[in-house]
Amino acid sequence: MKHHLYNPDFPFVVPPASFNKYTERSLLQYCPGATMYMPGTKDFAPKILSGAMPGLTTIVLCFEDACPEAQVLQAEQNVYHLLDTVTGAVENGILAEDRVPLIFVRIRDNDQFHRFAEHLTPHQVRSLCGINFPKFSTRNGRAYYSYLEELNHRFGEILYGMPIIEDAEVAYKETRLQELLGIKQILNEFHDLVLQVRVGGTDFSSVFGVRRGVDYSIYDITAVRDCLADIINVFGRNNDYIVSGPVWEYFRAPKELMFEELPTHGLDNYLLKRIPIVNNEIDGLLREVILDKANGFIGRTVIHPTHVRFVNALMTVTKEEYDDAMMILGYRGSGVLSGSGQNKMNEIKPHTNWATKIAYRARAFGVIENEGAYFRLFSDNS
Repeated sequence: MKHHLYNPDFPFVVPPASFNKYTERSLLQYCPGATMYMPGTKDFAPKILSGAMPGLTTIVLCFEDACPEAQVLQAEQNVYHLLDTVTGAVENGILAEDRVPLIFVRIRDNDQFHRFAEHLTPHQVRSLCGINFPKFSTRNGRAYYSYLEELNHRFGEILYGMPIIEDAEVAYKETRLQELLGIKQILNEFHDLVLQVRVGGTDFSSVFGVRRGVDYSIYDITAVRDCLADIINVFGRNNDYIVSGPVWEYFRAPKELMFEELPTHGLDNYLLKRIPIVNNEIDGLLREVILDKANGFIGRTVIHPTHVRFVNALMTVTKEEYDDAMMILGYRGSGVLSGSGQNKMNEIKPHTNWATKIAYRARAFGVIENEGAYFRLFSDNS
């Protein structure tokens, strides 16, 4: 799989790398990008085989919130069928292996996880990248990962786990820090099986009876912002884990997005000054993603296919960022250097973690010439 396949002729400075579930974890953890959730009952295999959504690289088939309890067994059977279909299509040359998205399932609880996994076959596991663990906590986390480790040994395969931190104990200030540190201790025990840490902005908002409007970002909701800040503090330090952003709830499909004349200012300038670009729903998503990047989040959950290309486009790296990162990582010693744009300082030791993250993002999503290229990347006339 590769990002931005919807725009195959885009002139990248450095093109994005191909990846699949067997890509080394150090890179793969940056690759999910816009991770689209859909009900486990949805038969998505025809769209995978036909390449109907070329920009989509990561899907999660949900047995939990998106699936009524009465339909869970039906959803499980659908997922078995999807995995068999995808693996069979690759084996028979119908589907190229590099066009298989990263496929995850979101289980309901530990009992349902065991029931689903006990009926998995080696044939199906070849197309399954991993499991998303909802409401991950110190109460259930070790059991989830212990069983996931057992499955890896059983199948001789790699199956990753992605914990979703969204529980009320993290929302509440008095229990948050102890709970987060306990969760991190569990993840450290199973470090190589953790692909990303995911967060639940909607669940956190629900605890406080609030919901961000289309003109606000999750970072404007102070109680939720505090939760996210502490999560990135605990899990994002020293690039220990990649943390992805929460879902944006609003969608309105943009009309064909054609820029007759490319905007003359940088994307951030438009969004932060609230100059319209696409529509309120997409502009709100874009605004939130640039704040994700500023705060250290990589990729995010999406619930609508129109969001995919916008999220993944903004995960690309500009040439100036890339040149600065390469300068920092390639310098032997310490000290301060003038940045590639002659507009900033690059301080070697303090900026090394940033540069490492930029280098991996560049491999995963590619390098573009400048901020103006964002518009060409996600438009329909590039």
